Amino acid sequence: MRADLLRDLPSPVCAYVYDTAALRARAAEVRASLPASASLLYAVKANGHPAVVATMAAACDGLEVASGGELALAKQAGARRIVFGGPGKIDAELAAAIDAGALINAESLHELRRLAATGANPEVCLRVNRPGGGLRGSHTMTGTPTPFGIDEAQLADAVRIPGVHVIGFHLHAVSNNMDGAAHAAFVADAVDWSLSTAGELGVDLRVVNVGGGFGVDYLSTQRMDLSPLSAIVVPDGLDLIFEPGRYLAADAGWYAAEVLDLKTTHGRTFAVLRGGTHHFRLPAAWGYSHPFTIVPVDDWPHPYPRPSVHDTKVDAVGELCTPRDVLTRGRHVDTLRAGDILVFGRTGAYGWDISHHEFLRHDPPEFVIV
Repeated sequence: MRADLLRDLPSPVCAYVYDTAALRARAAEVRASLPASASLLYAVKANGHPAVVATMAAACDGLEVASGGELALAKQAGARRIVFGGPGKIDAELAAAIDAGALINAESLHELRRLAATGANPEVCLRVNRPGGGLRGSHTMTGTPTPFGIDEAQLADAVRIPGVHVIGFHLHAVSNNMDGAAHAAFVADAVDWSLSTAGELGVDLRVVNVGGGFGVDYLSTQRMDLSPLSAIVVPDGLDLIFEPGRYLAADAGWYAAEVLDLKTTHGRTFAVLRGGTHHFRLPAAWGYSHPFTIVPVDDWPHPYPRPSVHDTKVDAVGELCTPRDVLTRGRHVDTLRAGDILVFGRTGAYGWDISHHEFLRHDPPEFVIV
């Protein structure tokens, strides 16, 4: 991240910076780590900024979307291929997905019947909530009661519904898994299970979609080792789809916020920022302290003293009227001054897109694309 870029922004600085070259480089790295015949799709939910979506549409084989709004973004970006998932699709979204030629991941028997009622005889994958699991991450999607997918016991009924053409299974199981070897074992098992189940049910198996779930550690530079994935054997004629979002976009984004005030109350020091969880909600949602770096800004054009702290721990908090507007707790700083800029790395995914923008209705951050 270029510090001069931030210092050139209007004060008080509040911005997301997205690096398209970093996006392309990560997509190339991920592609090289997958089995040669696998398909790589970007999960738009991680970051739906049009510039990010357009970059990933070109760098990946296609895009995975989970709403009509994301579908429109994918079409605008010229995605070569679109896969549409999500448990709450409305009829207009299903119709738009069919019209766009998207492959739909059907989440229930009722959704299959609604698709059949369109008369379009669409090709679909069945999203399956298989028993068991084995992958650890921030969010478990299957192997436990969740709204995601069709219970394995209902698959025989699902494939008998006329008016849809089942061509595969969607088996995304977890988000933010850090164990690459375990993930490769899950994918290999998903392929074996799909082949066996398709044979039992008479499905013309052409697609196995294992979703994403590649993890990054927000407290360090660690991320999931993808190298075990390259050893997975993909049968001829089978399209094995991966749909990462966080892993592709996280390291291509930074959130920057200027320090508006420094204050100590009841023995704890707070850096109050122009920004907060209404822009970057993930630390509060997940209950962790996100690391930051300091971009010093020497200019102080005001007649009054400049607040500063030295050799102490600070909490980086936002501008909202709630004590839960906290990005970082207890991070040591050598020197920090009002007017300096805090930069939160690894915020290119699930940053702005999952945040509660309208609370208190502060101005949004700037978006800088490099």
